[in-house]
This record gives sequence, C-alpha cells and structure tokens, in this order.
Amino acid sequence: MSTGLHLPLSRGCQAIALLGQATLPRAAVPSSNASLAAPAYPLAVSSNGRYLVDRNGTPFMINGDSPQALAVAVSESDMELYLANRARYGINTVWVNLVCNYPVGCRPDAATYDGIAPFVPSGDLSHPNEAYFQRIDSLLQVAERYGLLVLLDPMESSGWLDVLRANGVDKAYAYGYYVGSRYRDVPNILWLNGNDFQTWHDASDDALVMAVARGIRDGDPNHLQTVELNYYRSSSRDDDRWSSLIQVDAAYTYSPTYAQILDSYNRSPAMPVFMVEASYEFENSYTGPATLRRQAYWSLLSGATGHLYGNAYIWPMSSGWKSYLDSIGARDMSYLANLFASVRWYDFIPDQNHSVVTAGYGTYAESGNVNDNDYVTAARSAEGTLLIAYIPTERTIAVDLESLQGMLRARWYDPSTGSFTRAADSLLPSEGTREFHTPGNNGDGDSDWVLVIDST
Repeated sequence: MSTGLHLPLSRGCQAIALLGQATLPRAAVPSSNASLAAPAYPLAVSSNGRYLVDRNGTPFMINGDSPQALAVAVSESDMELYLANRARYGINTVWVNLVCNYPVGCRPDAATYDGIAPFVPSGDLSHPNEAYFQRIDSLLQVAERYGLLVLLDPMESSGWLDVLRANGVDKAYAYGYYVGSRYRDVPNILWLNGNDFQTWHDASDDALVMAVARGIRDGDPNHLQTVELNYYRSSSRDDDRWSSLIQVDAAYTYSPTYAQILDSYNRSPAMPVFMVEASYEFENSYTGPATLRRQAYWSLLSGATGHLYGNAYIWPMSSGWKSYLDSIGARDMSYLANLFASVRWYDFIPDQNHSVVTAGYGTYAESGNVNDNDYVTAARSAEGTLLIAYIPTERTIAVDLESLQGMLRARWYDPSTGSFTRAADSLLPSEGTREFHTPGNNGDGDSDWVLVIDST
C-alpha cells in the first residue's frame, strides 16, 4: 500500500474522513455537444483493434462516471435524475454493479435501499430474485433512453468472493448464464467483471470469477466483456487465463495513467484499452481538478479508447450525493468530451518516441504521485493534419512541424473552461521546429494546457 493512495475496499468512508464536510466548489452545467446522436448499441471492436465502434461503425470514446452503487442505493426517480445530469455533461458511460455489498456503499444484506434482495435465500446464486432484477431492468432502460452505455459488473470481486466460494464454480456459471441470457438483447451494456480483484493469481478464485464470465458469454453472445484486476496497477491482459473471454482491456492505476495505457497499447495483438479506474474526485487530499484532467488527457493521448472519472460521494451514492453532481471535475470532463468529439481521435498515434514534441516533454514515470509528474503526452493523426499535446505544468515545448502537413493553425485549449486562444499570430508552414510556451495560469488558476495544431 502506498501512502496517500485511497483504499478501494473502503473508498467512500476514507474519502469522507479525509475531506470532512468541505465546501464543494460548484460549476455551471455546460451545454455539451459531445453526444449529438445516440450511439447505435451494442458496441464492437474496430477492424484495427484499437478502439470501440457502435453498430454503424461509428467510433465510440468512453467518457464515463463510476456510480457503482446506483442500482441499489437510490430510488428509481433519483436514478433518472443522476443519469439525466450525466448525459448533460457529455458523460456517455456509467459503471454500475449489478449486485452490490457493504464495501461499495450498499446495505450489508446486498438489498436495495427499500429492502429487495438479489437472492432469496440470501447469498444463494441459484435463486435470483425476480423483483430485484426487474429493478435492474428499469435502470438499463432509463440509461438507454439517455444514450448511455452501462459497464455492468455482474459480481464485483472485492466483496463477493466469499459468496462465490460458498456457491462454487457450477453455481457461479449458472448465475452468469442467467444474467447473460436476461440481458443479451439489452443493447447498451458492456460486461465489466472483477473489481479490485486482488487475488486473481489464486487459480481457484480466478476460476470462480471466470465462471461467471463464461456463463455470461454462453448466455449473451451480443456484448463485449472485460475484467478489472488489481490495484495499484494492472491490465486485464495481465491474466492470460482471461484471454478467451475478454475483447477489451481495462487499465487500472493510481500512478501516471499514460504508463499503464501505453503498456497496454503496445501489446500484441491490438485490443482496445480504456482507463477503468484511477484516483477519484474528493478522494485523498491531493486529488483535485488538475489531477483528474491529467489522468484523462494522459490516457486519451496515449492510445486509450476512453476513460472513467469518479467522485468520492457519487460512486457509493453517499448521503448528500446530489450536492456533488455539478462538481468542477464533472465540468472538466464535459470540456474534454467536447474537444475530442470535434476531432478524429481514433486516428491518433501516440508520440512515444518524441518525434513530434521533441523537447520540453518532461519526465516519464511508471509510478509515483500523479501531481508530481510533469510528462507531456501528445498524439498525431496518421495523415499528419492534427496534433494534440497535453502539457500539465508551465514550460516551453518544441514541436517538429515537419511531422505535420499543410499550413498549420496553432491554438491553446483551456481544459478548465473549454475555450481556445491563439498560440500563433498567423498560420505556420509545416517546416522546421517551433517552440510554444504555455500561456500562464488557466481559468482555474492551474498551469495545465492543451496545445492543438491542425491543418487548415
């Protein structure tokens, strides 16, 4: 365990203890243009294996939130209130636990807020409670109405391993087959197995969680699957036993996110990777808006097909969660979504060898506090008509313009306001090397900026 990092098994309690009752900076709800048309679910993998696409072949970038306890901790009207709010922010994906337990902010008996248990008798996977799963049906229908993808965790492994052990592999498989069959025709889901799966190296524990996934696969041939393994850093592909079950790689880290994303991006064969979990807003004294922006932009400019944001009060739907819906972190994710929706992000090639940003790119680090790292991530379109670079701290960077094409427009994008300013007074020829210095503090008083250079 690293000092200063949250403890995922008791995430909400620790976060609240750290923060006390701090006053929440609130942000106006932006008008997001990130989702002009609802995706045609279900999702699939692109032909080159790098990103997700919808049924029409349209690229899908995950810009998600993590309300893990949403299915059980709040009323159906509050479910809709939450989902409507997130859709307004350009959030297009939510992580929801199909069954929930106490460490994830739910009741010790795993029942809904109004007492509907998922299994009767309790803990017997062979007796799912129809009334409980009708509640899940309703949630999925509302999410679909708002165009949202649901990352549906069938049985999160941080709190349900004891139940899986007591039931055994056959019942675990039967449960997976039950939920897979039930939801095979619900278009807007992607199965997210695991969840802080610290003991996946244990073959018997792994077999239990995989049995659920195998049941889902056999009951539901229509949806993709992935698995979240262990903190503090992991890739779904670390566990070779899952290779026949997953089609998407879920990256997990509390260190600089680019390192884990690039590790996954560089594996063969190619598989879409997204940042499933990193530090959450209001968790730990160091996780502020700039931390969240680093995690997200680092991921997307290192080859990810998306990322999930999280909020300490919303993932367990803690008391008072509504007061935290319009946070600065949520606002900034909307600005991120708007920027990437305006470009062909799926054509990006990460600038791993610094052939485009040739100087001033800082220090690459595979571990350590996100806020202490100054590394610049950059990505260039395959045809050289676009470069985006995320610069987390004030400095001068050098860009090889000869790696780009045509007459070039250079702009600064403020990730805290969603606004552009000029980075050059006139168009630039794609010749030589040009230095760019970040323009002081951004709208939030932080020093991170996004450099956007495109052909006109």
